[in-house]
Parts: sequence; C-alpha cells; structure tokens
Amino acid sequence: MKSIFKLLLLIIVLTGQYLIAQTDPEIFDKFESKFYNIDGYQINVEVLGEGNPIFFLPGGPGNSHDYMQGAFGHYYKTNTVVFFDWLGRGKSDNAKDISEYSVENDVELIEKLRVLLEFDTISLVGHSYGTVPAQAYAIKYKENVDKMVLINGFHSGAMWQANCDSYNHYAKTHFPEKWKVVDSLRSLGYVSSQEPLKTVYGNFPTKYIYYHNTKLRSKVPKTKYRGWAGDVYTTIIGIDGDFDVSGSMINQDYRQDLKNVTAKTLVVAGRYDGVSTPEFAVQYKTFMPQAQFEMFEQSGHNPYLEESEKFYAIFDVFMNIK
Repeated sequence: MKSIFKLLLLIIVLTGQYLIAQTDPEIFDKFESKFYNIDGYQINVEVLGEGNPIFFLPGGPGNSHDYMQGAFGHYYKTNTVVFFDWLGRGKSDNAKDISEYSVENDVELIEKLRVLLEFDTISLVGHSYGTVPAQAYAIKYKENVDKMVLINGFHSGAMWQANCDSYNHYAKTHFPEKWKVVDSLRSLGYVSSQEPLKTVYGNFPTKYIYYHNTKLRSKVPKTKYRGWAGDVYTTIIGIDGDFDVSGSMINQDYRQDLKNVTAKTLVVAGRYDGVSTPEFAVQYKTFMPQAQFEMFEQSGHNPYLEESEKFYAIFDVFMNIK
C-alpha cells in the first residue's frame, strides 16, 4: 500500500507541475530586467527564485530569451532561474562590430555572468543553438557545471551542416515547384542571407521541421520585444549558412571531448525533428555514453511543448526538483 501511495503522490506532484507550466500565462510579468555592464555593453539579465541556479540558453543563434522563459520560467518556485540575452539579441546591446558575435564570446558571457551573480556552480539548460555554448562551457569550465540539459542540440559544426543538407533535401523533394526558384537564384550566385533568395527560402512552410503538431506555439510576452536578430545568425552561421555553414559555428566540434564532461547530462531529441535530426542526435549515445538520452517519439524540435507532461516529469527527476 505504501508503494501505491508513493506512486499516486508522485503522479499528483508531476501533474501539478505540468499544469503550472501550462497555465501560467503571466509568467513574463514575474521577471524584471536588470542590465549589467559587461565589456562596455548593457546585457539584459532576469533572475528570480532561490536555490540551485539554472542558466537557460536559447537557440537561434538569433533568439532572445523569451521563449525559454515561457517554457521554464515557473522553475523560479524551486530554483534560482537565470534568463539573459546574449550580445546583439533581445534587450541586450548590439555589438559595435559584428565580428564580436561568436560561439566563443557567448561561452565567455556565461562565465562572466556566473562570476557577477556570485554562483559557485551552475546548471545549464540549452535548446537548439543554446546547446552549443552549453557544451563548450561544460568542456572548458567543467568544474563550474553541476548539471546540463541539451534539448535538440548540435555536437559540432559538421552536424549543423549535415542537418542543413537534410532539410534542403526534404524541401527540394517535397516542394519541387518552390525549389526551382531557389535553384535559379543559386545559379546566379545569391547566398541565403541575400535578397531575394532570403525571402524565397524563408517562405517555405517550415513549421513541419520544428513541430510534429504544427498548431503549437511557444508562449510570448504581451509587450513588444526583439525576438530575432538576423545579423547575429548570419555572422555565427555564415552568410550562406542555410547551405554552406561557416562563421564561428563551423569550427565547433565537441565529439571527442564530450566523454570527458563531468556535469551530469541529459540529452533530449525529437523523433520528428527536422532541425536536429535523429540520424545525428543519436550519435550522442556514442560520443557521450555517460549521458542520459531520451528520444521523444511524438515531438519535433520542441519536446517541452509537444510532450510537455513527459518532458517535465523527466526534467524534474533529472534536476532533482521536488
């Protein structure tokens, strides 16, 4: 009877946390921006709660912190949660020189914020591109990381390139009429960050590569905000990054170092993810055998939205959140 009672109690707790995550539309109002001067730039940081600190790292690399806050902001009730905008993104200042946008500088910003906020160790939760600086940080500053969650991420620039190739193959074979226009512009020398190819390529129905359930959307603030910074994306991924990855991203390769990461790690993948495809996501089992690997069978690029109950249950147990 005691075992049954404990099981029922666990179900109630997990369901309650799931409902909190889904029914707190005012989560953004609970946070307040504080700007720290770092290397001469005003960086937006939003901290709330008490307990073990968790840094949430958004994707892109052009995204602001908001969608991660919408999905994970409720954890202020159990932890100190830290959301911030990297240089050139969200509410943070733009760089004076776009060359300052790089994976390496994003990694160093995590460390500078850890020091400023006076945390001894931190946990990292990265989504998509956010997994890239998370891994680089856990490799370089391994003594500073307690736990790490990699959600639909990339272990190398080579993986990013392979996924671009995979998406382009899918787009070409499923939308051949549209792809003829892409081919014609490519033959004239246009790159993916250049008009008119930028608009043509951007008009493909890409929802299916992000969501298995295309009706889903992330929570967003009611107030006006900069959710995307195209110049940052172009600098880090390259001027022709949707076809030929370059920039800072192509130089990233953590495959040989992941086995030495000491942070307790959870790797999350989505079976229908068209951005970080399972073909390459499952390679984490080889490169990081000590990590816990979870495949979400009904999700695309955002399992915390598509299989929320399962995701938060696994996340809470992994993070030891009670």
